[in-house]
Amino acid sequence: MTDVSMNKPQPPERGNHWDAIVIGGGPAGLSAALMLGRSRRRVLVLDAGSPRNRFATHMHGVLGREGANPLELLESGRAECASYGVEIRPGAAERVDDAEDGLTVTLAEPIDVDPASTDPFTRVLRARALIIASGMTDELPEIPGLAEQWGTRVLHCPYCHGWEVRDQRLGLLTTSPFGLHLAQLVRQWSNRFVVFTAGIGELDESTEQRLRSRHVELVDYPVTEIVDQGSSLGVRTADGQVTTVDALFTGATGRPHDGFLTHLDLARTDTPMGSFLATDRVGQTSHPRIWAVGNVADPSANVSASIGTASFTGAMVNAVLVEEDFDAAVESTWPTVAPVDFWEERYADSDRVWSGQVNQTLADIAGGLPVGRALDLGCGEGADVVWLAHQGWSATGIDISPTAIRRATAAAEAAGLTADRARFVVGDLSALADDGPYDLVTASFLHSPVELPRSEILRRAADLVVPGGHLLITSHAAAPPWADASAHEHRFLTPAEELDELALDTGAWKTVLAEIRTKQVTSPDGEPAELDDAVLLLRRL
Repeated sequence: MTDVSMNKPQPPERGNHWDAIVIGGGPAGLSAALMLGRSRRRVLVLDAGSPRNRFATHMHGVLGREGANPLELLESGRAECASYGVEIRPGAAERVDDAEDGLTVTLAEPIDVDPASTDPFTRVLRARALIIASGMTDELPEIPGLAEQWGTRVLHCPYCHGWEVRDQRLGLLTTSPFGLHLAQLVRQWSNRFVVFTAGIGELDESTEQRLRSRHVELVDYPVTEIVDQGSSLGVRTADGQVTTVDALFTGATGRPHDGFLTHLDLARTDTPMGSFLATDRVGQTSHPRIWAVGNVADPSANVSASIGTASFTGAMVNAVLVEEDFDAAVESTWPTVAPVDFWEERYADSDRVWSGQVNQTLADIAGGLPVGRALDLGCGEGADVVWLAHQGWSATGIDISPTAIRRATAAAEAAGLTADRARFVVGDLSALADDGPYDLVTASFLHSPVELPRSEILRRAADLVVPGGHLLITSHAAAPPWADASAHEHRFLTPAEELDELALDTGAWKTVLAEIRTKQVTSPDGEPAELDDAVLLLRRL
């Protein structure tokens, strides 16, 4: 009888499975990750290392951090996230795909996600939830000299930079009708202000009068070049004239970094700065497992807004995962059916339940013991009994399922074993009637999702061991690394706890082995993985 809870999703201890992956390590991504880390979620932040405000040396309008260097904010944010167990890796997403109970994120380059693994590097990650915080790029008009001044004297946001250039000679290079809005805003910071209107087109009379009413100078010739004049900029227009300004504002076209989502066909919204992912008030996109925060969804969001909304989004993602955790727990509540009915249905509903291979821990340990009579508790389809018989043991297997015993008997016959070498019995382990004695009693993964008096069964079986014989108990020490994080959490006993639970007479038994053994396996998706087994070997004195 083997533990079917291993087929239920359980929280991963390591590997490339995460409660949430945050794509983007700027203020928005780190803020969302911080809230999830404080919620005890396993979180990975993928940071491409190119925040939108990397061209600026100071940030403004951030309460408590006014005028600070944006890179200092990111450095402290990373440290705060790390203090709650959030992992941050350099990396960029190539595509995102739906998967069972979550999403997969394929990376442009492999990253190291599990230093303890024999194969730590991977390009494919799995998560229950995904937060997109990958930001955007400001695409400027192709005007010579413009890009070279971006973030220093060519500016995009009067709220971010207006105070620092107040009362100076300011200009506005319009690129779209949105420029009219910017024209009125920038005028607030200086009355020496010129607007280059070619990006809007011909102004109607009322618009022109409105701007001139506050002494805004208007130039309708297209801008052809930005000239570095040392302490100022020269804005050259198609008529050959050069207008001197101290700073030039312009509205860029926003290109959100979301190409890795294109094939998912998520809903989008058009803004004056371009097309962006559509989100609700908590940042959720049209996909139930994908959220978007910061400039990848809102090109107008400054640092403060990005931090605040992303913090709320992180909390909401945790709330969604909490609901999933409870839903999964309810669905996986252990059934109340009788053990014989549960296990018979389990075997009868499939052609084969187990691999047909011997439990390697049993083979490693029993291979070093003198042969004799052996009893396998919960023998299932008989692989361990068949192996023992081939090693010279006279082995008996007992299981509650008639179907399992029929298959075990057939396997022994197919292996050419007679009944005196490999015998199988249908029986209820909780009412074990076998009188023994045995030189070896073994129980491999004797766990059950239905009520089973496990410790009582093992204590009764221990009584069947002859002096000098052995009791071998092999159990799961932890959930497999591929198990889903929304799992119903199962409490696995350590070897020491198993020994305490058995409460055998210490004067009559000696502990030979009590350890955790790691074995290499192949996960359901074909990837190499490791499983931990709890091994307890006792010898009767």
